[in-house]
Amino acid sequence: MPKPKILYEGRFIEMVAQGKWEYVRRNNSSTTIAILALTQDDELLFVEQMRLPVGGPVIELPAGLVGDDGDATEQPIVAAIRELEEETGYTTEKIIELGTFCSSAGLTNEQTIIFLAIDCHQVSAGGGVAGESIQIHKIPRKKAASWLLDRVKLGELMDGKVWTALALAQRRRWKVPVK
Repeated sequence: MPKPKILYEGRFIEMVAQGKWEYVRRNNSSTTIAILALTQDDELLFVEQMRLPVGGPVIELPAGLVGDDGDATEQPIVAAIRELEEETGYTTEKIIELGTFCSSAGLTNEQTIIFLAIDCHQVSAGGGVAGESIQIHKIPRKKAASWLLDRVKLGELMDGKVWTALALAQRRRWKVPVK
């Protein structure tokens, strides 16, 4: 395999050519986290925010980069708790990793770790950090799938991690082991 050639390097990504392949890789962290958060009132927390690459708002899980605050040693679970609070205003001590997957292996080196957080309680307003405009949706867990499908029928965009996380949480029966 030929040596990778950097075609473009920006603040967050670089475009690489390697043989007949072209791909994008994150230059600050290749690991992202996403959190399926269940409140003490049995509501799931979804976020909605503008995503320029797709030209509109997207319904997502609270998510972000590991080491986003410049700490290269940040652990994924710490990033998950940080992002959960930044984006939704909720936190928890009951959180477990559900699995890791490639977000788009033919395009990027990014891998996402999905967490399940239960018994989440509100500690702040959330809504993201400066420059983010995040809308928070609290949906009863038993109505979440139909709410999400209704949004898709209306033409709204949905991040695929939402469905992946719901399937993984259901498989675990929404349980987080007590430590």
